Amino acid sequence: MPASQDAADALARWHAVVASRDPAGLPALVAEDAVFRSPAVHTSQEGRDTVVGYLTAAFTVLGPHLTYEREWLGDDSAVLQFRSEVGGLDVSGVDMITWDADGRIVDFTVMVRPKKALDAVIQHMGAELVRMLEAAGS
Repeated sequence: MPASQDAADALARWHAVVASRDPAGLPALVAEDAVFRSPAVHTSQEGRDTVVGYLTAAFTVLGPHLTYEREWLGDDSAVLQFRSEVGGLDVSGVDMITWDADGRIVDFTVMVRPKKALDAVIQHMGAELVRMLEAAGS
């Protein structure tokens, strides 16, 4: 079954925000009840503000060197293979994104390899999330 134009449009909006390197565009892309699944955190992270927070931190940690190499598009979802660099290590991974009927992200799952790179991502993401919380006065 061919991918829907709605999924292609939602993916194009995602790519535009990633290319801008500006997380200010994220809230408009994420549904209120979205879920973020990270290889660094055991439990799912739920809600727009939380998902936007994790994606914002990822823009800081992975974004400067992030390139998408391949993608697979479904009717309401996509799998994006990426490469980046964190702490001097090559990071390979996939983003699995699912959109609702309005084209907003409802599920965002990240997988990262190799383990040494995942460890670096965990360390840098943790530091960035703490920095963001402190900057917000939390």
